[in-house]
Amino acid sequence: MAPATDSRRNNDAPLAVRWSGRMSLTPRILAVNVFALALLAGGFFYLDSYRTRIVDARLDQSARELNLLAIGLENAPANRSAPLISDYASETGDRVRRYAPDGRLVADSFVLGGPLYHLRSPAQEEWQRHVARFLDKVVDKVVSADRPPDFEEPAIDRAQAWPELMLARKTGKPQAMNRYAPDRTFMISAAVPLRDGTLLLATENARDITRTVRAERLRLGMVLAVAVLASILLSLFLARTIVQPLQRLARAAVRVRLGRAREVTVPRLPERRDEIGMLARALSDMSHALRQRIDATDAFAADVSHELKNPIASLRSALDSLDRVDRPDLRAQLMAIAQDDVMRLDRLVTDIAEASRVDAELSRTRFEPIDLGLLIERMVIAREARGVPRGVRLAFARPRKDVAVVLGEEGRLIRVLDNLIDNAVSFSPDGGLVQIIATVADDQVLVAVEDEGPGVPESEREHIFRRFHSVRPEGEAFGKHSGLGLAIARSIVEGHQGRIAIGDREDARHGARFVVRLPMAVARDPGIVSE
Repeated sequence: MAPATDSRRNNDAPLAVRWSGRMSLTPRILAVNVFALALLAGGFFYLDSYRTRIVDARLDQSARELNLLAIGLENAPANRSAPLISDYASETGDRVRRYAPDGRLVADSFVLGGPLYHLRSPAQEEWQRHVARFLDKVVDKVVSADRPPDFEEPAIDRAQAWPELMLARKTGKPQAMNRYAPDRTFMISAAVPLRDGTLLLATENARDITRTVRAERLRLGMVLAVAVLASILLSLFLARTIVQPLQRLARAAVRVRLGRAREVTVPRLPERRDEIGMLARALSDMSHALRQRIDATDAFAADVSHELKNPIASLRSALDSLDRVDRPDLRAQLMAIAQDDVMRLDRLVTDIAEASRVDAELSRTRFEPIDLGLLIERMVIAREARGVPRGVRLAFARPRKDVAVVLGEEGRLIRVLDNLIDNAVSFSPDGGLVQIIATVADDQVLVAVEDEGPGVPESEREHIFRRFHSVRPEGEAFGKHSGLGLAIARSIVEGHQGRIAIGDREDARHGARFVVRLPMAVARDPGIVSE
């Protein structure tokens, strides 16, 4: 499979939070939860609708009941009118008044049977009632409820003082009206015209409507208060479990950035099994890898300085001696030394530059499908055409086409194989055989390079991949290799998500066996085509 470094484009879309970008997490969590509670507070709008439906139902009921009384009065003897009005008032709790066609009051249930309700003065009520009315006003203001007119008993009680009576006379149909009593309770009135021209008016102080609405509001308020308290506590708990660990991680990251301490401990939060814990462990591993990379860079810089000092010192010594030597043979010998040191410096600088940019270049390179069988075959043919030193022979059995296919960068993989083949040839005896094998096993492509040399001692098998560590064959001139070839090969292989190792030959013969394992490309990887 393709490594993470060869992604063609970044699919992680930015998480834009423009409206809350300047808010910390704690108020943001609180804002989100309180917003949800604000939706619950919308229940007060429902209460206004609920109250309106109750009032409308009561208006209709009062008009229908008064119309029944009117029918009864029209069909009853004249001496039964007063008892009917009194009985109706005592059953309904209404104040029933009858007006003559000219508007005079001719009958009043409060006179016939005594008052059935009293309009309360707010100034004489307890403070709890004032608080209740204040809340009524606040809720009405919030929901923009329509305020009914105030109820006042007319100074001269005539039919013309009641708009509903005038409307009932004009239309000939029952009419109803809602008003506010002085204590903001509802006054329900109904008016009905009779056939004889008289008018009936029924008024009711419907305190039960106000009590019902206030009771519902109290229950809703209690639920809302409990929900707000629970939401705040849960929000603070959630903020504590999220914000505080993030603050600890942020402080540790700042210490890493400032670099004031050699070892900065980033909390790993092992008890957290959620995303915060994953982030903490990822940051801890990242800081550890960063420290290792810094240490490796420092060590590399120190190694480079050490490796460059020897040829530079030798070159300086040779050049300084040229002015003091007159013999032509000695001057030629010193010039040869200087030229050898210059070539050695050139190799060192070239390999050092290569080693230092391998990781950076691989992270930006777009990998493509490569048939390693075909690639190795071309390399072997080209190398044999140039001539292999000391008569060393190369043998390669090419696998079937499109079998040993990997995703990678061709130039870098050629560098790995060149290094391994050069190493095998240099350690092989005269006329020796270097075998190159490419095969597939467990979704991996294996490339093995075997020689017939002395092999590599087990104690040195890890060291030879270190930078500037060089173990060369006997008789080879000093300085011909920088000691970076195998280190560069390992960096390239690991950049391709692979592994490189060294071991003994499987046929138990003398020699070394380098094995490179690379992930095999599969059909769903982009760009896989047959040649």
